[in-house]
Amino acid sequence: MNMVFKQLPRSVKWIGIFLLGFIVVLASGRLIQKALDSHFVGERPPYLQMLAADAITLRWQSEKEYPGLVRYGLDPQKLDKHFQESDAKSEHEIRLSGLNANTRYYYSIGDQHTAYYKGSDFWFVTAPKPGDSVPVRFWVLGDPGYPGKVQNDVRDSMLDWLQKHTRKNKAYIDLLMTTGDNAYRSGSNSQFQDGFFMPYKNILRNAAVWPAYGNHDARRWVFFDLFTFPTQAESGGVASGTEHYYSFDYANLHIVVLDTPASDLDDDSEMLRWLKKDLKATQQQWLISLLHHPPYTKGTHNSDKQSDSGGRMFDVRENVLPILEQAGVDLVLSGHSHMYQRSPLINCHYGKSTSLKQSMLRDTNDKSVYRKHSVGLAPYQGTVYAVVGSSSKVDQGPLNHPALPYSLHETGSLLVDVEADTLTARFINAKGNVSDRFSIIKGTQQGVTTRFCVD
Repeated sequence: MNMVFKQLPRSVKWIGIFLLGFIVVLASGRLIQKALDSHFVGERPPYLQMLAADAITLRWQSEKEYPGLVRYGLDPQKLDKHFQESDAKSEHEIRLSGLNANTRYYYSIGDQHTAYYKGSDFWFVTAPKPGDSVPVRFWVLGDPGYPGKVQNDVRDSMLDWLQKHTRKNKAYIDLLMTTGDNAYRSGSNSQFQDGFFMPYKNILRNAAVWPAYGNHDARRWVFFDLFTFPTQAESGGVASGTEHYYSFDYANLHIVVLDTPASDLDDDSEMLRWLKKDLKATQQQWLISLLHHPPYTKGTHNSDKQSDSGGRMFDVRENVLPILEQAGVDLVLSGHSHMYQRSPLINCHYGKSTSLKQSMLRDTNDKSVYRKHSVGLAPYQGTVYAVVGSSSKVDQGPLNHPALPYSLHETGSLLVDVEADTLTARFINAKGNVSDRFSIIKGTQQGVTTRFCVD
């Protein structure tokens, strides 16, 4: 090869050297830009992570470095416990442990001299003990990271609805989840600040957030620096050993969060082997999965096209869904398509939209009230699939996937209430109206049968 290069005319050699140098400079510039985008200098208000029955993680960022100090207690006027970092830093992360389950704590954040965040508005509620059957309410933001009027309207309409529909002696929500794409367009640190942490700051200081990993989040090296995930089953489930995917328990819910943009989705991949183990181990009554790429959609994206999104929607449908349905997962939440789309109770639909058969539809009643057996008797009884992708923007699409008859070209977000044997979900649009509602009732009702997929 070296001899061939020596025999080339000098002009050709110089052109080759110039092109190689240009590529190196371009690549280096790209890497430098990514590194610069991974940092943000300034104040970032507190946000809650890795909630458990006896612990929680508090994170925040300061413009100046100092050893962070968290004071906390049961009375906002008497924060009688504290935890302080040992080193001065600007990116702060403190884990509080030894807490009581299902208990409201108030907190302040600052240094040993000054509390920069304090007052009765700064509180959190620890999770109930795993398995406890208590009312649970969680809010799902779909692709929420595009700042502007749509984002604000969706946020405020949900907050207004929650204020009108309070729960006695309960916080307005227990958990906050996202379906990914938490910062547009390229997931830089400053975009996370403008598109996520600032618009939702008043929510993030009270409710622990569990964000899915979106393809726009994956364009920079920021997401896993900003969020703390339970790699060692700190919040329940089976330890995954990675922040890319994990599970957690809340009361009688078991929630699995998967990485569809970056992790291997082959049927024998490390993530799917872990998924099988995790779902087999849980004894929780309600099973929910959160991921970014939807198995079914005819919106911004088309799940029938293998070229769309690098075939990720194909892989989810073919390799992930059989595992979820075998375990009896009740609800799968995704984003990516910037609309709202929802299935009835279905199972065994792992091909293109044209392959959908009537036998795959387990329950299609007009009232959208679906019945299943209790946990342990639920393989292949069906799952509801919801695409929630319009919490900060809405795009065009035909909305004609036969598995998703409940589809809306609307901005909004999803609110899910679970109480005893009933799960009720409401899609609340930017005007504060409930545009879609469905329920899943779990029991031992007659006429509900277990069956398996057959070719």
